Amino acid sequence: MSVSFNLAADLAAALKNAAAAAGLDPAKFVPEVRTADLAHGDFQANGVLAYARQAKVSPRALADQLVAALSPDVRAGSEVTVAGPGFINFTLKPGALFAWLRAFSSPDALAAGAAGARTGQTCLVDYSSPNTAKQMHVGHLRSAVIGEAICRLLAFNGATVIRDNHLGDWGTQFGKLIYAYKRWVNPDALAADAIEELERLYKLANAATPDGSPELEEARRELVKLQRGDPENVALWQNFTEVSLRAFEQIYDQLGIRFDHNLGESFYNDRVPAIYRELAGAGLAVESDGALVVFHPEHPRFKTQPLIVRKSDGAANYATTDLATIRYRVDHFHTTAIFYIVDKRQSDHFEQLFLTAQKWFGQAGLPLPQLTHVDFGSVLGEDGRALKTRSGENVRLKDLLAEATERAFALVSEKSPETPESERRAIAAVVGIGSVQYADLAQNRSSDYVFAWDKMISLEGNTAAYLLYAVARIHSIFRKNGLTPGANGAEQGAGPPETATEIALARKLVKFPDAVRQATETLRPHFLCLYLYELTGNFSAFYTADKVLVDDPALRARRLLLCARTLLILETGLHLLGLKTLTRM
Repeated sequence: MSVSFNLAADLAAALKNAAAAAGLDPAKFVPEVRTADLAHGDFQANGVLAYARQAKVSPRALADQLVAALSPDVRAGSEVTVAGPGFINFTLKPGALFAWLRAFSSPDALAAGAAGARTGQTCLVDYSSPNTAKQMHVGHLRSAVIGEAICRLLAFNGATVIRDNHLGDWGTQFGKLIYAYKRWVNPDALAADAIEELERLYKLANAATPDGSPELEEARRELVKLQRGDPENVALWQNFTEVSLRAFEQIYDQLGIRFDHNLGESFYNDRVPAIYRELAGAGLAVESDGALVVFHPEHPRFKTQPLIVRKSDGAANYATTDLATIRYRVDHFHTTAIFYIVDKRQSDHFEQLFLTAQKWFGQAGLPLPQLTHVDFGSVLGEDGRALKTRSGENVRLKDLLAEATERAFALVSEKSPETPESERRAIAAVVGIGSVQYADLAQNRSSDYVFAWDKMISLEGNTAAYLLYAVARIHSIFRKNGLTPGANGAEQGAGPPETATEIALARKLVKFPDAVRQATETLRPHFLCLYLYELTGNFSAFYTADKVLVDDPALRARRLLLCARTLLILETGLHLLGLKTLTRM
């Protein structure tokens, strides 16, 4: 008999069938099956209360009626009880736990089990999106790390995922940069570190072009030349983009990020005039003080605070480009959902943008994809303010990652001084970068969080190092005994879990699909982080209480199976978060 990947979904379907058999209206009955507090079982269905309230019947009696109507298969696999006013609790029996552990014994099996959730969806994730000709700093960390985790979760759930790095590569700043480049570029510095030199030039340009100055007018003339296709300025601008992408790629490689597209604002420049025409033609955009704007009279704020799509000087802005981008993504990629991983300070912009797109697409008879602003808070220093260097500047992301690697090297060297330095360096790169990623992802993304090195790179608490050490420790169990995790020989003769710690570990393992579902549906990776941390705790308790490499073949096989499945789930979960894992540490 086949075993379902998501047991909570399976129980919800069983309750739906029971509702139909008991004479309830299945269309109105929502089971609401979720992971339960372990004291009450593995899963709990809360939907009886809402249905009973509508039907004006006793929820407890209704719950008893549903339990009686459950199929024999469900009763064979779970202890089913009714608690309180009508909660239905399911405690999986050891045989059901064992069946799931046998069925989902490889990465491919897990991926195949999860894939049904979003099959047929085309999801575009817009994340990272730095400005070219500038260093990436700590403010770019969250979008990159959260965005990559969401991409991986969506893909694991069966969606076709398109990763788009919407670069800030157009606008007034490039007129200023060209102005400065032609006057003050240092060829040697450019050759040594191009992005560093471009950032220096931009700072010089800003200082040299105050409002109303002749220098600012000269910079604007350089921008006009760029916009009109002047060969020299276009070549400079293209070079700025190329050297920026090379610098960005070095950071993306460390974070395990790859993009399908780097379509910056410049890509949509020639699509902007059509946006003006369509919005005005549909009666959505109107002239106001020389600008073209969209009001939303039904909205308490946006009825007087318009979305400006063309400024009074005739220039486009972010809103115009974003509308052109939505249209292109629908026409070209046929997206069903677009996720914007952008900090919460942009919430008003996206609310206005989505309202405008909804009305525009509706009038044009075009299918509008699901548009979601995945917001996040700020990274703070231990003083509770935005994380800065001692000189008050933004912390460069490459410097942050380099320091993380050095701190991890110190930790690895302290714990394993006998390991060759080259190996310690390789381990430190995984631990250091992973610690930065995990510390970010383990937070509820909507909240600000404090960046604290001592808590982040530690073998204690909910940290990457703690989880990575658990992975390495399980690998060592198999390696020291000449075994391969998950191999049939090691697990042959295994049976259902029996001891209290074996059962507790197995119960946690089968909740992996629910953790993935919750993290994906809410677009909050911290739910998966918390699950992995708790799973590691369960494994530690099991490993302390139950010796694995015993003489009894059946007992040994059973415990090796639990070790192998823990390793599989930990590695799969960490990879979904974007972290690399280790076999030695």
